[in-house]
Amino acid sequence: MPTTAATKKPNWRHYNLTTAGAVDDYLYAMLPKRDVVLAEMEDYASLHDVPIVGPAVARILQQLALMIDARTVFELGSAIGYSTLWWAQAVGEKGRVIYTDGDPNNAERARRYFNRAGVANRITLHTGDALEFLSEQKEQYDIIFNDVDKEDYPRVLRLVSSRLRKGGLFITDNVLWSGRIAEKNPKEARTKAILEFNRQLYDSPEFFTTILPIRDGLAVAMKL
Repeated sequence: MPTTAATKKPNWRHYNLTTAGAVDDYLYAMLPKRDVVLAEMEDYASLHDVPIVGPAVARILQQLALMIDARTVFELGSAIGYSTLWWAQAVGEKGRVIYTDGDPNNAERARRYFNRAGVANRITLHTGDALEFLSEQKEQYDIIFNDVDKEDYPRVLRLVSSRLRKGGLFITDNVLWSGRIAEKNPKEARTKAILEFNRQLYDSPEFFTTILPIRDGLAVAMKL
């Protein structure tokens, strides 16, 4: 039987560490139905192994943005724009979201999704090195969302503080890394980078940090 979105387990649930089986199914069943564009993006991600945060984490991102009345979001590593669309819905018509990705094909697909969802005028697309683009920014954002290559996480942390307003949020995905952060002597470069990042973020006097153990781990740090 050919693999379809209906038969393939969504890729945003591959990393779930804190819930399993019936509890996991219950949590996802409780989520309100997404609109047609988001649902199509979820199907595409499942069929083509595109990593996205998924709807449970995306709702947290959107809720956090609403809680601090965010109007500007800089996203590092946007892929097909799934989380970007959720941010765009949160910031409202006068808000602005920066999309970054190194793959022009991802950016073009994202652009089409944004147009169909009616939020394209809130999103600025940038194709290229996300960290380089962030380093060029002179303004301060309400939220910076980090989902780039894991080896770059420590570099991201060094760039963020001066580009985030006081009371703003620095949010990072995949900080539990499928449980590999609990290994006694990790050898993988990505795991070591995440461990370094997590420790530096918690130790930083500039941030108040909590890791939410949902899906693959979401670090939420408020700039003090």
